[in-house]
Amino acid sequence: MKKFLIVVDMQKDFVDGALGTKEAVLIVPSVTEKIKNFDGEIIVTYDTHFEDYMETSEGKNLPVPHCIKDTEGWQLNADVQKALEGRDYTVVEKITFGSVDLPDFIEEKTEGENFSAELIGLCTDICVVSNALVLKANFPEAEISVDSSCCAGVTPETHEAALTTMKMCQITVK
Repeated sequence: MKKFLIVVDMQKDFVDGALGTKEAVLIVPSVTEKIKNFDGEIIVTYDTHFEDYMETSEGKNLPVPHCIKDTEGWQLNADVQKALEGRDYTVVEKITFGSVDLPDFIEEKTEGENFSAELIGLCTDICVVSNALVLKANFPEAEISVDSSCCAGVTPETHEAALTTMKMCQITVK
């Protein structure tokens, strides 16, 4: 059975940049250890916006420019990037919370066979939960899990709320 580790948006702007939090900084060592020790395929998502961000629906609701493609804030956290060195991984850029391309990529890689996918990263309550639910909706029989020790939300309260939501949707929370 194929195993995937999906590293969600561990970009500078979410760790210690424009939208960074102390909780995000604190998970970096756990994330890097998970990456180094994972035996399977790694997928890394990048939240990707452009110069017109403030005119988008997201920009109007969250008026903080972040993860503008090719800026420093769009890049992966340096420790996460270092953990990925020497590892094969696939980058999936996404322009919204959940990636519509991720299910197609996994379907192509698994050719319909059973698989498991574990999600880690930022933010639990926005992009991690969105991608976990997209995967569960597309692959209801697959083992989809989230390592809560390798995730952080916008706040500790919304992190916990997202974990509860995922549990209710039959996503395993570790």
